[in-house]
Amino acid sequence: MDLYLPIKDNRDFRRMYARGKSYVSPALVTYVMRNRSGSLRVGITTSKKVGNAVKRSRSRRVIREAFRVSAGRVKPGYDFVFVARGKTPFVKSTDLSRVMEKHLRDAGVLL
Repeated sequence: MDLYLPIKDNRDFRRMYARGKSYVSPALVTYVMRNRSGSLRVGITTSKKVGNAVKRSRSRRVIREAFRVSAGRVKPGYDFVFVARGKTPFVKSTDLSRVMEKHLRDAGVLL
């Protein structure tokens, strides 16, 4: 069972970029915004700047795993968009998990 719903619509991503609070590190950018549904929604984006298809896929897998580790402690009612950066495919999920944990703590969404 998944703990969160995926964000798939382009308008949702654009809304997050425009109105969401962002937290930046060399390996990850995190956008956080409250939602009205009361559920946890997550979107992951990787641009061509990250690298070829293999690197982009690895980036998504690493981000997904890093979020899985801390998803149980995240308050419901928030949307998250994680944006992979150039370093993301070369980082282990445990290292990215620490970065993501810091972003989530700074955002005040951890229980």
